Amino acid sequence: MIIRNKKIFSLLILLLVASCSLSSVNAQRRDHLTEEEVELVRDAQQIDLRMKVFVKAIDRRFLALNNDPSQAKQIEKDSGVWGELPTGTRLQLLIDVQKLLDEAISKIDDVAAHDMKSEIFPKAVRILADGANRFLPQLKTQMERAADEKERGAIHNAVEFCNQIIEASGKVPKEEPKADKKKKSKDDSN
Repeated sequence: MIIRNKKIFSLLILLLVASCSLSSVNAQRRDHLTEEEVELVRDAQQIDLRMKVFVKAIDRRFLALNNDPSQAKQIEKDSGVWGELPTGTRLQLLIDVQKLLDEAISKIDDVAAHDMKSEIFPKAVRILADGANRFLPQLKTQMERAADEKERGAIHNAVEFCNQIIEASGKVPKEEPKADKKKKSKDDSN
């Protein structure tokens, strides 16, 4: 009976240690979006609006990385909707950029697979490509400041994603200017 109680007690101790270990691992995981950004992504059902959220979220990571006091007014203005700037180590913020780019590409790919002929698809790709063009110089600056291989790896992956986005945007048909669309409609009716 005593041996059996010791086994049960030992088993309970092992289960307690295992559950504590799992909860500490989960506590160490970090989402690449803040709670406010998750809500904004969830609310942005159209792909073009969702790309605007991803681009803005990446811009916010660069603001946090650069710690530029001249942007204080813009940060304060945005905080009502976007919340506080994301926090984390330099590596965490760089990995956030990489993950956000990857997620944006996945969303674009998903739409391309299901509804590429959508009128908003080219607009969404252009929004993301414009962002990628802005991100590349900032990533180059971050690469020059990289402290270790992990940072360089995250930056390298983000650069690759930006290059893929820019290359893919060249394959998407150009949007017709709105004035031309109206003119075509009048010409078609005559």
